[in-house]
Amino acid sequence: MENTRFQFCIVQSRKWRVWPDGRLLSSKAFNSLPENLLIGMGNPLLDISAVVDESVLQKYDLKPNDAIMADAKHMPLYKELTEKYNAEYIAGGSVQNSLRVIQWLIKKPKVCTYFGCVGDDKFAQILKERASADGVNVMYQVNKEHPTGTCAVLVTGQNRSLCANLAAAQKFTDDHLSQEECKKAIESAKFFYTSGFFVAVSPESMMRLAKHSLENKQTFVFNVSAAFVSQFYKEPLEKLLPYVDLFFGNLEEAKVFAKDFDFKGTTIEEIALEISRLPKMDDRPRVVVITQGNAPVVLVENGKVIVTPVKPLSTDEIVDTNGAGDAFTGGFLAQLLLGKPYTECVNYGIYAARHVIQHSGCTFTGERK
Repeated sequence: MENTRFQFCIVQSRKWRVWPDGRLLSSKAFNSLPENLLIGMGNPLLDISAVVDESVLQKYDLKPNDAIMADAKHMPLYKELTEKYNAEYIAGGSVQNSLRVIQWLIKKPKVCTYFGCVGDDKFAQILKERASADGVNVMYQVNKEHPTGTCAVLVTGQNRSLCANLAAAQKFTDDHLSQEECKKAIESAKFFYTSGFFVAVSPESMMRLAKHSLENKQTFVFNVSAAFVSQFYKEPLEKLLPYVDLFFGNLEEAKVFAKDFDFKGTTIEEIALEISRLPKMDDRPRVVVITQGNAPVVLVENGKVIVTPVKPLSTDEIVDTNGAGDAFTGGFLAQLLLGKPYTECVNYGIYAARHVIQHSGCTFTGERK
């Protein structure tokens, strides 16, 4: 198995970083990145992860590889996981995970800043401590009336089913963006990243950042994150999409999106092209990235489809697919922050995803330097 940790060597008395493909990159490239370069906004959740059998999925009407919002029938699930299974607690939330991966890869603290809402409780403290330890500049909004959000992660074989109880996370309000420290971070950012999960929480906040990004010619990044987003939140999604410069999704999400938006194309390449051609507020071509598990990644750039194969891992190497999509996005964006070509960004997205699925949850190795 390939060595997935960054190595360091001294070349002509300078410190260089050895990337997974063997290419040398000076640490100076990373150290030059400013703080608050990327703003992420999403739902901070404490993942409660456990390996279960399929009977648990059936009991709570869950699919093996899916992501849903919890309703009343799912509430006992969280207690069951903590009492009957050897559950692991992991700082989570899709966008926050991606930012953690970015920080792990670039090694310089506070390049990424994160907005989200948490409760005033011990889980919030755990989330903040762990995200900060990973290098993320956390700017949480605190809601004292609701507990910190949680996400049940049910692992069956190589699949994972996510059931999120947003709690305080869904109480985020756009006035938090007017807080002085948040305003300063927004003004200095060049990239903004949010996900479909947040459409159900604060579409006003998403539009506020999207319009700011457009007005300042920055890059607005959006990840569909779940198939239900285009099914149940099409109207706010239609308002947001014209501002999206970089669009992420996976195979299932793209197919459902195509159906909900009445696309004519049926292949993943055709769907990706149609997404790239949706109306846009400026003349910059939209970039689209669609992942397909261990099948090739589909990239659309300037109206051209580029397919990148994925080297599959053996069954023995796969520990948990939870967080693979978040890791791919993080790896991709880490390279984008360095100004690398999109094709190279795809390769490092694949690298990050391959690494994470060999661990439990969205976790990784590699000491901060």
